[in-house]
Amino acid sequence: KLVSYLTLPNKKHNIPLVLCVHGGPFNIRDSYNFNIETQWLVNRGYGVLRVNYRGSGGFGKKHEIAGYNEIGRKMQNDLTDSVKWAIDKNIANPNKIAIYGGSYGGYAVLAGLTFTPNLYACGVDKVSMSDLRILLENIPKYWHLVKKELYLKMGNLNDKKLNEKISPLFHANKIKVPLLIVQGKNDPRVKKEQSDLMVKEIRKNNISVT
Repeated sequence: KLVSYLTLPNKKHNIPLVLCVHGGPFNIRDSYNFNIETQWLVNRGYGVLRVNYRGSGGFGKKHEIAGYNEIGRKMQNDLTDSVKWAIDKNIANPNKIAIYGGSYGGYAVLAGLTFTPNLYACGVDKVSMSDLRILLENIPKYWHLVKKELYLKMGNLNDKKLNEKISPLFHANKIKVPLLIVQGKNDPRVKKEQSDLMVKEIRKNNISVT
């Protein structure tokens, strides 16, 4: 069971929906409070769904540990299942669903568009990891104390097969819909290289990426 938040405009059925994915992914959660982004979208007629997928913080150890080694797998499935729930309940227009997020949420955007390419109409990705191995190889100095913890939670990404399986960069040819990528030039954690590589791969297939 996932504690999730659905915010609706005046219309309640068959609406365009934005799946907003929180970052982290661990130790962070979506809460029941005023959210400027949510209100901005709902004010413009979109429904907003925020999901505390497995691994999210604030729900106990069992919920967090359920996300260990599940990046790009069961954690992503939780998001996919939640969108399908909104479709099954006739809340979301199945042809008008966007996925949006930053950091890990941005990773989930790329994973959503590559692993489930028929589910979303578009994506907005802020500072995301397209290749998880690059993230762990370039962590800033102040992260070194938690490097061991990152490998525990994310898996052994030195395993080339595992990394290529769950890193969207290696599945970029599956993207079918428009994508907006936002990247900070001097980001010390998620390097600009992550976005540059993804854009280069997507453009090989003449897909719209901004």
